[in-house]
Amino acid sequence: MQNRKECILQNSTVPAKFILLGLSDDPNLQSALFSTFLVLYIITLAGNLPIFLLTFSDPALHTPMYFFLRNLSFLEICYTSVNVPKMLANLLSGSKSISFIGCAVQTYFVFFLGGSECFLLASMAYDRYVAICKPLHYSVLMSENIYITLAVASWLSGFLMSFGLTSMVFTVSYCGSNVINHFFCDIPPLLKLACGDTSGVEISVFVATMIFVTLPFILILISYAGIITSILKISSSEGRKKTFSTCSSHLIVVTLFYGSACITYLKPNSTYSPNTGKFLSLFYTVIGPILNPLIYSLRNKEVKRAFKRIWSRKPFG
Repeated sequence: MQNRKECILQNSTVPAKFILLGLSDDPNLQSALFSTFLVLYIITLAGNLPIFLLTFSDPALHTPMYFFLRNLSFLEICYTSVNVPKMLANLLSGSKSISFIGCAVQTYFVFFLGGSECFLLASMAYDRYVAICKPLHYSVLMSENIYITLAVASWLSGFLMSFGLTSMVFTVSYCGSNVINHFFCDIPPLLKLACGDTSGVEISVFVATMIFVTLPFILILISYAGIITSILKISSSEGRKKTFSTCSSHLIVVTLFYGSACITYLKPNSTYSPNTGKFLSLFYTVIGPILNPLIYSLRNKEVKRAFKRIWSRKPFG
């Protein structure tokens, strides 16, 4: 047993690069995949950038709710830009390689932005809880200092989580194949390439994910438990419907994001299925950033009114 471990360590090296298999290795599909993801990337930018600029420029949207929405739109732009441009470049050039450093940087930013989104969605849930359950104290409980602190804490939590996870994954020994069966450098397929026993790293990743995914999710559930309790106390059905509509968009986004992320990372690495992992990853790295601005703009009357105000403005005086 000792000789086998020594042999593994002797054969382990730091790979100069990894090969990303992508969504398909069929050469006939590469052009179609390139066109599809280019269109999806453009739609993501075209959907999130206007919301970011609108919530920044329109004084009517200078509230905690839209401050968080602006942060979310900026985060989604960054999130999709971590993976999709590299995927497009590989599809266009026919090369599927990514350097070891490039892979580590990509992994870092995926989890940095993903962790930040978890806590940002929790902050948005808290904002809705205060607005619906404690409206008379809203200006105090969601003062400018408080909502800015919540946003900064959300970004900082993602930074710290990702630094720890990336350090653990990229300090293990790799040997043999350098082919990653994924379209970006994700932790489960990377650990499949590691030498020796990775159970310690897997447990650490699982614990970190439990803390930085489950904790904000629990906070969201607590917030919505209070929200639902308050809504049920409203006597009129129209009042209940109107109140719930103020948080329905956020609830849809939470369901999409957490549903795919939890299934991907809160399960043992031994049960990891590459095809399932790719499919679920598409939801929170590509599809989610496209749907979020549509969900918020189509279901939010204030955003639609702000778009109309901008659209109706005359270019000159």
